[in-house]
Amino acid sequence: MAADCRQRAHAAFDATLSATVHRPGTCEDLHEAEGPEPARSAVSIPAHDTLEASPWVQRWSHLVPSEAAVLDVACGSGRHVRWFAKRGCRVTGVDRDAAALGALADIAQTVVADIEHGPWPLAGRRFDAVVVTNYLWRALLPTLVASVDDGGVLIYETFAEGQASIGKPSNPDFLLRPGELLQAAAGLRLIAFEDGFLDTPARFVQRIAAVRERPGAAAAARYRL
Repeated sequence: MAADCRQRAHAAFDATLSATVHRPGTCEDLHEAEGPEPARSAVSIPAHDTLEASPWVQRWSHLVPSEAAVLDVACGSGRHVRWFAKRGCRVTGVDRDAAALGALADIAQTVVADIEHGPWPLAGRRFDAVVVTNYLWRALLPTLVASVDDGGVLIYETFAEGQASIGKPSNPDFLLRPGELLQAAAGLRLIAFEDGFLDTPARFVQRIAAVRERPGAAAAARYRL
């Protein structure tokens, strides 16, 4: 159950911004996995699969050129797969839900894999962008950072400590510790980092955009903010 909950922990935060797509037996079961929502929280726990890209992903997508190779980890029904595919990127989506990935086969390479209990299915591959939202499996963090190619960007966003005080996820296994993404991405150049509280919808969040700079570049890269 704990392992399943980790995979489901990415089922939460952006979906209040738009409609959701139900994925039976997967992320939407977060309520049942962790128990009833505490009375102190007025925030519903929505699904991961919204129609719109995360505002954080949208904000930093300009760092990802068209035709870039993009990896969307725990992609669900593919809101970010679609976001980058529409921008001309070559997208790979990884998730354990074969049915959800089936709807993306025409626009992306899809990989059905249990990335928590099995081997990393993309060993040796590197990408121009690695995108992760609402998902945390700590043992995988070094692999995700290593999957960013020279000149590529890591765009990562998920829940942070403090979330248990207002709702779910409340299990510390699902919540980033203060500065944890900074530590995980220590080998990358930091472009943007936020670690705090957002009001609408209410949640504690940690998020980063960081670049693996090309070794020996003759001129300083201009990363527009």
